[in-house]
Amino acid sequence: MSSSFQSIAGQGLGSLDALKAAASRDPKAQIRETAKQFESLFMQEVMKSMRASTLASGMLDNNATQLGSEMLDTQFAGKMSGLPGGLSEAIQKQLARQMGIQDLSPEKVRQASRTTLAQALPALATKGIPNHVQSFIQQHDAAAKSASASTGIPASFMVAQAAHESGWGKREITGADGTKSHNIFGIKATPGWKGKTVDVRTTEVINGQAVKVTAKFRAYGSYDEAFKDYAKLLGSNDRYAKVVAQAQNGNAAGFARGLQQAGYATDPAYAEKIARTIQTTQRVQSTLMA
Repeated sequence: MSSSFQSIAGQGLGSLDALKAAASRDPKAQIRETAKQFESLFMQEVMKSMRASTLASGMLDNNATQLGSEMLDTQFAGKMSGLPGGLSEAIQKQLARQMGIQDLSPEKVRQASRTTLAQALPALATKGIPNHVQSFIQQHDAAAKSASASTGIPASFMVAQAAHESGWGKREITGADGTKSHNIFGIKATPGWKGKTVDVRTTEVINGQAVKVTAKFRAYGSYDEAFKDYAKLLGSNDRYAKVVAQAQNGNAAGFARGLQQAGYATDPAYAEKIARTIQTTQRVQSTLMA
């Protein structure tokens, strides 16, 4: 998230020398203009984040359309900036309070704006995301990062798949007596599995039809064990070699498609669901790193 702020601040500093020179003539007006420019740059970053959170549209999504979208976003950001009740008013007050009305140097502007933007960006990234979703991601962040170190699979990819398989922890596999299995990846107990198991009624898609079956699933002593076993499953099985390669390249869509093609799940829409969940996970994780 800090890189997002730097990109915002860096774009606007080129014109601040001119603002500083004009400040001696009308300092209040120049503070308003400075605040408006920062709001415009902030809105551009917002739109960029919104576009990044959607899957590519296919053959109509190319360099030309992306350039057009960026130019349109810049125009929209300019039109929306400086309106009554907008972010520029908060920035304007922050600038006047923290650096004094006469000082519009680039370093002072950077320092004054950092507080306002740093507070706004995390809230924006998680806006509309339920609390239980954010809690799930925070709960498993450390275990995912530990497993990521041994496989190269991004922690966000693993947390996202665990979230999808367990319904963000609300549909976790349990034993007949309600005991937790800590199996949030939905990993079945294959004949070679020597650990504990639980029998669960689950839905499989067979010949295009949803069918209820009873299957054995692995059980773990903790969520850390679950992440380690998941990492071992993907990292040591040739069946998932391409999946791991896509993940190591940071290709979320390729990772999701690879899982479906490798037969991790029978849901025909599995790849699309995993890709969307990865986007949500990355949005929340970006605030943890801010």
